[in-house]
Amino acid sequence: MRCLSLLLVLMAVPVVAQDAERGADVFATYCATCHGPEGRGDGPMVSVLEILPADLRGLANRAGGAFPVADVARKIDGRDPLLSHGGPMPVYGFFFRGDDVAIPSESGQPILTTQPLADVLAFLETLQD
Repeated sequence: MRCLSLLLVLMAVPVVAQDAERGADVFATYCATCHGPEGRGDGPMVSVLEILPADLRGLANRAGGAFPVADVARKIDGRDPLLSHGGPMPVYGFFFRGDDVAIPSESGQPILTTQPLADVLAFLETLQD
């Protein structure tokens, strides 16, 4: 029954194309201050942060080779709080709210997120070493 319910929800939510270029713009506006323009964890705020931002270019390597779409989405949108963010995204979380879209996870299973986050995930995937 749970699978049928999920299927019905996913049928009502369009599977969208992710736009890495649009994601780069979102990242530059909301994330680069801490993570740096290339996601290396070297943004201009690093000198005042107690917990250093992650180097986002190694996410796939740290996950065994595949970009961990679902895990990264949960960390950004606050479903899996990060200590460095003090829990859910403290400053920009509102921006990542909105209508749900479905994107494929690394396993092929669709996950629900918002379009801005889907685009950021596409951009982050392009940064992987």
